[in-house]
Amino acid sequence: MPMPVVKSTVKAVKTTLAPADKPASSKLLKPKKIKLVRDSFTIPKLEYLMLDALKLRAGALGKSVKKNELVRVGIKALVTMPDSQFLAAVTALAPIKTGHTSKD
Repeated sequence: MPMPVVKSTVKAVKTTLAPADKPASSKLLKPKKIKLVRDSFTIPKLEYLMLDALKLRAGALGKSVKKNELVRVGIKALVTMPDSQFLAAVTALAPIKTGHTSKD
């Protein structure tokens, strides 16, 4: 059998599967990109160490988490609290001086 027939068949298949022939529905399935906001905040050293303790706790339970994930989980937990519990949690926080810390 001559080889040029096989080559022309391969070329014909390649041209019929061009990227423009992909279904348009694949674009509809892409989730919207979530907008991220970058911010900074001041936190007492003890509460910062609590983040490390929570990371270790999650690791012991088989789930690796980052500090920002813990903060996001905390925000979601606060949103679901009834007003009385939320107010009690906010009231229990000791006020801190905000802004840049001085270098020791």
